[in-house]
Amino acid sequence: MRLNSKAGVSRRTALGALIAAPVGLGLSTQETAADSAFLDDLQHRSFLYFWEQANPDTGLVPDRSGVNGGPPVGPSEHVGSSAATGFGLTALCIGAQHKWITQQQARARVHTTLDFFANHAFQEHGWFYHWLDVRTGGQRWASEVSSIDTALLLGGVLTAAQYFSHDAAISKLAALIYDRIDFSWMLNGDRFFLSHGWRPDKGFIKFRWDTYAEMSMLYLLGIGSSTHPLPAASWYAWQRPLYTYGSFQFISGGPLFTHQYSHAWVDYRNRRDRGFVEFFRNSTDATRANRQFCMNVAKSFPLSYDETIWGITASDGLKGYKVYSEIAHFEPVDGTVAPCAPGGSLMFAPDICLPALMAMQTRFADRVYGRYGFVDAFNPQAKWFDTDVIGIDVGITLLSAENLRTGNVWRWFMQNKAIPAAMNLVGFEPKIVEKVPRKVAIRRKPR
Repeated sequence: MRLNSKAGVSRRTALGALIAAPVGLGLSTQETAADSAFLDDLQHRSFLYFWEQANPDTGLVPDRSGVNGGPPVGPSEHVGSSAATGFGLTALCIGAQHKWITQQQARARVHTTLDFFANHAFQEHGWFYHWLDVRTGGQRWASEVSSIDTALLLGGVLTAAQYFSHDAAISKLAALIYDRIDFSWMLNGDRFFLSHGWRPDKGFIKFRWDTYAEMSMLYLLGIGSSTHPLPAASWYAWQRPLYTYGSFQFISGGPLFTHQYSHAWVDYRNRRDRGFVEFFRNSTDATRANRQFCMNVAKSFPLSYDETIWGITASDGLKGYKVYSEIAHFEPVDGTVAPCAPGGSLMFAPDICLPALMAMQTRFADRVYGRYGFVDAFNPQAKWFDTDVIGIDVGITLLSAENLRTGNVWRWFMQNKAIPAAMNLVGFEPKIVEKVPRKVAIRRKPR
């Protein structure tokens, strides 16, 4: 999943304007019994998608399925996603930690998956296909070899390597997968900017990761590589377009998912780089702006949005997959609600995200909530309700909820020495620990 922002705000202007005060180490929510029961159920259902839908012989996770376990709508059956598999590997660790499966079950599936990518899947200089057949690993949909989707896969590979750090075979496979990736090759002659990918029949894709989007983890993985590293200066080369929406000012290059994916693994809390950008706070502000936008257009779509229910991002829509955003040059908003928008931002703003999800479930019940959690999208204004879930959207909801509640994914992933080393090379300031954790009140509508 890739977007190429053409917003022309200079890096210097953006960096100078976004000097944020530190935020707390984590967002301590006062979970009620109802909150806990809801999150427990949502996380377990989300985990089931990865456990039940992944191919047991390869470990590859399908791009999508029906919300209750049946085949997806359209020509997506057996089409896997390397990014969804990265979320899936992390889901296995979460599942084992919660005792939804045994440690041995999780370890065996992790080993199968890592062995497939290390020894059987097609790779070019270490990079993997975006779309691949879950049964064979073969190319699907004329897929590119994708830089960002390989990075999201690595998020899961390296998380699992730390969760099962006592397993020498898993550690060895994870190291092979990471160390084989040639970040310098993906530069395709540029000093700093990675290509979006490479096609066997056409070569490198012309678009580059040169503007803020979901790719910050990709650059940290490259800078921290022990075999084919990127220069640390590549971190500061990409543009950081600054947007203002209402009272919120934030760097952005696309829809809300671009503020979520890297944060599922990289712990940016209370750290800022030498450009004084505090990326965790930036994503928090982008989340709150998303809700404000939905509230502002609620008069046009009163059955879809209100003070509690909100959320737009790249998601299914009435006429296929759409890229919805409060930034004007994406798809016009049509009343579609994407649960993964607040779901993926639970770690940033639980006070507005948790009530949104709970209200969706209460108001629309089994029209939006099934065996694997929330459908990918729905549009009450148009009386349309999706029947599919999408792996990366289920995944970001699961990981964000886990980070909110325990910080486990952050803790596991950050134990990989390459990531803290990369952040040090870039110049991130150390964490600032507050003496008193911030309490975030959960907003609820009056009864």
